[in-house]
Amino acid sequence: MIITSQLHDIPTPTGLMRTKVYKPEEQGIYPAIIFYSEIFQLTAPIQRTAAIMAGHGFVVLVPEVFHELNPIGTVLGYDDAGKDKGNADKWAKPLEHHDSDTQALVDFVASQSYCSGKMGAMGVCIGGHLAYRAALNENILAASCLYATDIHSDTLPCEKGNDSFTRTKDIKAELQMIWGKQDPHVPDEGRMKIHLNLIASGNSFTWHEFNAQHAFMRDEGDRYDPALALRVYAMAVELFHRSLN
Repeated sequence: MIITSQLHDIPTPTGLMRTKVYKPEEQGIYPAIIFYSEIFQLTAPIQRTAAIMAGHGFVVLVPEVFHELNPIGTVLGYDDAGKDKGNADKWAKPLEHHDSDTQALVDFVASQSYCSGKMGAMGVCIGGHLAYRAALNENILAASCLYATDIHSDTLPCEKGNDSFTRTKDIKAELQMIWGKQDPHVPDEGRMKIHLNLIASGNSFTWHEFNAQHAFMRDEGDRYDPALALRVYAMAVELFHRSLN
């Protein structure tokens, strides 16, 4: 399926949020996926992932997750400087602002004639957390959360009691939780804490652990596992075709 892409600056309560929208070129009405990036924002690997998902018949929206903390169009490097800036942004932006970003994206999708109105969320690293968080929005029907950081540790700023771990019981969407066993950011005890909480909260979810490191989907760097990445893409595509079509 041939795809096209376009930039949109979407208004939010905390400022304009640049969002790259990928969609099939062929005219039609398609379900939408919000794809939340790592701390580095719209890097080349993130854009390639978005293109892969769009090529399976989805409108894929990739927002700048820290739009209010950087000039529009900021992309951080996969180096120490980029990591330090991205982590500082992560700890500076409250979850409530991510929630209002998600609602702005939901409203944008509702206004587009090529969108069916059915929506999912997907993300990697902090983006996996944000996809999990987006599932609190009643318009999100399914979320694929890849090695989601900071859920178990409650390290992202928010109002008391509004952290994602505590709010798990309020998620109605189907969750697909994907982890690397060798991921130091979410160790065994952290994954177990999340797993037990999902069971106790009665969520609809699937749970997948692989022998892989953090960021094993990123097609740059020595942690990339291309065979596993293909498998995970297929799992995500299956989830969204089933839940959004």
